[in-house]
Amino acid sequence: MTLHRDLLIGGKDVPAASGRTTEDVNPHTSEVYATVAAAGVEDVTRAVDAAQAAFPAWAALGPAARRRIFLDAADLLQERTEQVVETMASEVGAVRPWAMFNAGLAADILREAAAAVTAPRGEVLSAQEEGALGLAVREPVGVVAAFSPWNAPVILGVRSVAAPLAAGNTVVMKPSEDAPVACGLFIADVLREAGLPDGVLNVVTNAREDAAEVAEALVADARVRAVNFTGSTGVGRVIGVHAARHLKPAVLELGGKNSVIVLDDADVDYAVDAAVFSVFMNSGQICMSADRVLVHESLAEEFTAKFVARTASLAAGDPTDPSTVVGPLITADSARRVAALVRDAVDKGATVLTGGTEPEGALHPATVLTDLPEEAELYHGEAFGPLAVVSAFATDEEAIALANATEHGLTCGIITENGTHGLKVARRISTGIVHVNDQSVADEPTAPFGGFKASGYGRFGGRWGIEAFSNTRWVTLATQHAHYPF
Repeated sequence: MTLHRDLLIGGKDVPAASGRTTEDVNPHTSEVYATVAAAGVEDVTRAVDAAQAAFPAWAALGPAARRRIFLDAADLLQERTEQVVETMASEVGAVRPWAMFNAGLAADILREAAAAVTAPRGEVLSAQEEGALGLAVREPVGVVAAFSPWNAPVILGVRSVAAPLAAGNTVVMKPSEDAPVACGLFIADVLREAGLPDGVLNVVTNAREDAAEVAEALVADARVRAVNFTGSTGVGRVIGVHAARHLKPAVLELGGKNSVIVLDDADVDYAVDAAVFSVFMNSGQICMSADRVLVHESLAEEFTAKFVARTASLAAGDPTDPSTVVGPLITADSARRVAALVRDAVDKGATVLTGGTEPEGALHPATVLTDLPEEAELYHGEAFGPLAVVSAFATDEEAIALANATEHGLTCGIITENGTHGLKVARRISTGIVHVNDQSVADEPTAPFGGFKASGYGRFGGRWGIEAFSNTRWVTLATQHAHYPF
């Protein structure tokens, strides 16, 4: 029986005002996994109505009570790990280890949000006036619009709402059309069961053809005071423009053109392990995935041979098979897009070292290229699939220049056995995140997560997330009467 889910507005599951629904398709089987309500602009207004009405009580709720909700939600989410595995396999074609990682990290994000609820929220200032007390106080902004993506649906769905809620805001969430359950409704279910009051989190799902209209209506609503979006750079630019037009702060976590740099003092076998994970985890559909592996020329021959052999050995296919490493992409169109990047690269001079054949449905083979020319689309564009290019470099200067030769600036991994050497290179990489002696894919709920340049702005994680979704106010208390000149 096909699952059906309605909108969540004001604590109630309600159909779209129009009565329309849309299909949520399993990318591996092409079967309909679920149908969800297809919201329109009027439903966005209803959701913001509910969030605005719930805001005063939620902002005023004592920190101990709010913290308990997050802690209970974290435990509930972790208890439902098998449900996460099933949902992510059916909705986005995720393999079991990736889904389990989503459940574990998302639970930790909720625990970090719980800690943030009771963390200090201001400073005592050195006031200029005698006898005056000055305070810088952080307060919630009101209603936050949250856009959550499909690729790490439980992690990024939770991340889109955890800090805003912990700061005392209410949220209207618009999950991706490709994973409305995993990155939206499932998360709301967990928080509701943990005791989140009605209207504090509202979820508006929509049909793909209505996405732009629904998003614009949500950002434009005068009662929405902040926005966060995780997704592609192209759509992020649109959301950023809408937010700027209405003078609303936004946190944008966007695409990447990430590198793993293998320095001349690296352990080659470790470098191969790190690069394979970085490129092919979740079939390369992670904003932090490396699609460029830059290897010092002294190690290039050995590294490339081992990397290609490992890539060719990766099991691919059914995401529910425990042995599968490379599962399907989110859609057959996505697989065809990756295949087009490969064809374009080969036509312009690149060499296929493994893979490179045509996709089967949404499944694209794990592929490694070399000799990629600058005129190829892949040289500048994000692969976002199971595809990597191996390139050699002669000096650290050349590696740094290659890693920085992109409009993006999200993350980078530097493989070295010499921490001092690695840190010197890391300080010159233009990314929001860099990992020395590790690969490019890593996330911790206490760390400032976000990019640079076309990879976005603002930060999730730890106190940075709370700061992003709260307003700093200057409050003074005069302990004696002031003297005025007239």
